[in-house]
Amino acid sequence: MFDPVLLKTFVTVAETLNFTQAAQVLGLSQPTVSQHIRKLELAAGRNLITRDTRDVRLTDNGDALLGFARTILAAHDEASSYFTGSAMRGRLRFGSADDLALTQLPQILRDFRQLYPQINLELTVSQSGALMRRLQAGQLDLVFVKQESGEPLGRLVRRDRMVWVGHKSVTIDPGSPLPLIVYQAPSLSRTFAIRALESVGRTWRITCNVKEVNGVLAAVRAGIGVAVFPQSLIPTDLVQLPSSMGLPEVGDVDFALVENPAAAREPVEALASAIMGRPVQLRAVP
Repeated sequence: MFDPVLLKTFVTVAETLNFTQAAQVLGLSQPTVSQHIRKLELAAGRNLITRDTRDVRLTDNGDALLGFARTILAAHDEASSYFTGSAMRGRLRFGSADDLALTQLPQILRDFRQLYPQINLELTVSQSGALMRRLQAGQLDLVFVKQESGEPLGRLVRRDRMVWVGHKSVTIDPGSPLPLIVYQAPSLSRTFAIRALESVGRTWRITCNVKEVNGVLAAVRAGIGVAVFPQSLIPTDLVQLPSSMGLPEVGDVDFALVENPAAAREPVEALASAIMGRPVQLRAVP
């Protein structure tokens, strides 16, 4: 039989591909994480993970166990909820910044709905500023948003870099205003972009003004201009512009969960824990 504690450690390592990050997520020491993996490999009688000084990878047997582990842990959590009488009911109004919805978040929400089928999960996807205003107005219970790095709001899920993104064929004339693709104001990424350019006296012109992330991506793919985007969310068909193009550093951004203090505690805590406990894979798809 496989110990759920060992399986949880294994899944976290598999999703982060980093023993140090897995230890931080689980609140364990790195030696303890390594010990859990060794015990699980002994129980399975197979090597599950290969590890060297540069990277961590799953073996074929590790890939096979990952699917079983997720199923076992989901069943274990569902059984625990049932027999401890903690099955929750009610409504949970959740908001996510539109670019964060490009991550593994939809899978996390699917798993959450399976685990808590009696919670009516209502999803709103918008820009971070709009979501924060709705949260403050009592219209949302929990939001997953981007905010200035270091702001003391909510729980930090991840810190990322904001970078300049363009199509691989894009060229920039240093003597001409930078063609800029931005969200409609107010927008955090718009603020990041304009503030960075103004800090070095770089001229710019807005060539496309959009309402949501798909508009940004479509405009960048069309070569209309460049945009500021979280580094880990860059689609595979676009590129981070190199420093040789002379564009200024943009800065860091925090992905955070912010809750409504007036909301029902149990559903909010359950979803927040699901997002915090299962590292969100921040790699967008084309």
